[in-house]
Amino acid sequence: MKLYYRPIVQTDASRPADALPLAGGWGWFTHAEKLSREGSLGLIPARDLPEEVAFRLSAPRAPVAGLDLSRPRIMGILNVTPDSFSDGGRFDAAQAAIARARDLAAAGADILDIGGESTRPGAAKVPVAEEIARTAPVIAALRDGGYRTPVSIDTRKAAVAAAALTAGAGLVNDVTAMDFDPAMAATVAGQGAPVCLMHAQGDPATMQIAPHYEDVLLDVYDYLEARIAAAEAAGIPRDRILTDPGIGFGKTIGHNLTLLRGLSLFHGLGCAILLGVSRKGFIGRIGGAGEARDRMPGTLAVTLAGIAQGAQIHRVHDVAEIAQGLRLWTAINHKNEGNEQ
Repeated sequence: MKLYYRPIVQTDASRPADALPLAGGWGWFTHAEKLSREGSLGLIPARDLPEEVAFRLSAPRAPVAGLDLSRPRIMGILNVTPDSFSDGGRFDAAQAAIARARDLAAAGADILDIGGESTRPGAAKVPVAEEIARTAPVIAALRDGGYRTPVSIDTRKAAVAAAALTAGAGLVNDVTAMDFDPAMAATVAGQGAPVCLMHAQGDPATMQIAPHYEDVLLDVYDYLEARIAAAEAAGIPRDRILTDPGIGFGKTIGHNLTLLRGLSLFHGLGCAILLGVSRKGFIGRIGGAGEARDRMPGTLAVTLAGIAQGAQIHRVHDVAEIAQGLRLWTAINHKNEGNEQ
C-alpha cells in the first residue's frame, strides 16, 4: 500500500525545538497526516516520518532562475495573446508588452511569465512560428534593454521554449508537464534550464468537460511524481524542477478546493511549488465576481492560503495588490519583518 504524508504547516514565530522546517522556508511542522488510497490514517509526529520523506519535506529548495525560494515569490503574468481569458489583447503589441513588463517589475514581481498561447478553457492551438513571433522578440528586447527581473516562458512547445531561452528566458513553464511535445525534455535538459511541471487533465479545448478523478489530491500527486521521474530520466535534476497542481485545469470547484486544502502534500515531491490561481473561474463563482478583473480580492485570499502552506511562487495578474497583501502577511506572521514603531 502506497503511503503519502501531508505536513500540517504552521508559520507562528514561536516554534517548538523539535519542529521540522518546511522546504527550508518560512513554515514548519511537528506532525503530518498519513494518507493512503483508503483514506486518512491519522496524524503522526514528524520525528516518525520515513527518513527520505522527512528530507524531501524539509530540505531547502534550490534557487530557480536566480530566485532564493526561502521566502514567497510573485510571478507576474504577461500574456502576449489576443484571447487570454483575463487580459487577452491588452499586451499583444511588442511595445505594450515591454512597458507592461517594466510596470510589473516595479509593482513587485520577482519573475515574469510570458505566454503566447492562451490555455483558457476552449482555447485553440497557436502555430509554433506565431507563438515564437509573439514571445521571443519581447524577451530579447527586455534583455537588451537592461530588464533585470527573471523571465519565464509559458509554453508547451519545445521550439518556442528554445527560442525563448536563447532570447534570455530563465525558466520553462509547461502546463502539460512536458507531455505535449516529445522534444521538450531534451530541449530543457540540453540548455540546463529549470522547468515547471503542471498537472492538467485534457487539453484547453476539452479540459472542463466533466473532469473526473478517483482521488484528486493523490491522483495529481502521482502524476507529478511520474513526470518528475521522466524529467530526471531525460537529464533534468530534481533541483531544477518546480511543480504546479494545475488549479482550474481539468478540475471542478470541488477538485480545486481539495487541492488547495491539501497543498502541503506536494512538498513531499522534493520540489518547489508554483501556484496559479489568479482570477480563475472558481474564485468568481464562490466569491460572486462574474468578471475576471473583479477577482483580485479572492485571488489574494487564495494566494495567502497557499503561502500559509509553503507554496513558493505565486503566478498572478494583480502584482501590486498581491505584493501589498504579502508584505502585511509577512509582517504579521514573522517578528521583525514589519516597520514597528
